[in-house]
Amino acid sequence: MTAVAVALLTVAGCTEGTTGGGGPESTARTGTALAAVDSLTVKGRAPRTGYDRDKFGTPWADTDANRCDTRDDILRRDLEDVKFGDGRCKVASGVLEPDPYTGRRIAFIRGRSRVDIDHVVALSDAWQKGAQRWDAAQRVALANDPLNLLAVDAGANRAKGDGDTATWLPPDKAYRCPYVAAQVAVKKKYGLWVTAAEKAAMKRVLARCPDQPLPEGGNPTRAPERFHAD
Repeated sequence: MTAVAVALLTVAGCTEGTTGGGGPESTARTGTALAAVDSLTVKGRAPRTGYDRDKFGTPWADTDANRCDTRDDILRRDLEDVKFGDGRCKVASGVLEPDPYTGRRIAFIRGRSRVDIDHVVALSDAWQKGAQRWDAAQRVALANDPLNLLAVDAGANRAKGDGDTATWLPPDKAYRCPYVAAQVAVKKKYGLWVTAAEKAAMKRVLARCPDQPLPEGGNPTRAPERFHAD
């Protein structure tokens, strides 16, 4: 199991199939993802007008200044049996075991990989729920924040598109609680809003794992000034 999956599943002590006594309101405890859902602002989805990936900066910018791009940082974090092409940063091969979205074992080979790095909160979704009002520093930060990034099966990632919790969930039901908790954490950290349908869906999933902790950490919410976006 990948390091990130272990962290999210083990710390939680439950999966989506776990039930708790009472409804979401009675079981939500401070520090849990379920409790955090109520801190999110609820508004309608704004138009996608003006969205462009370039508005979130050059893909996989080295915002943490470790001299490795963000994509390789996440591959190194999430894959097992990692081998490097340059001895330090460039991940040449590895294994995603299991893929958090499907539960399958996926081999990664650079240049012909079936592994994508997914934005847990899709950038287009973020654009429609607050990010269009941000400056470049905040958008670049979101696009490269490890809290919002996950190595996953390419097919599942592309099926997700820019879906939110109301429109897409991982096929592997055991990962739905950690996945939704991560979306809540990112939206809370960056002040992104949710739709009413999205909030209801978040609560519906997290009510089955009321002790699921809210993930923390990641990078600062503003990238260094040297990074720009179109």
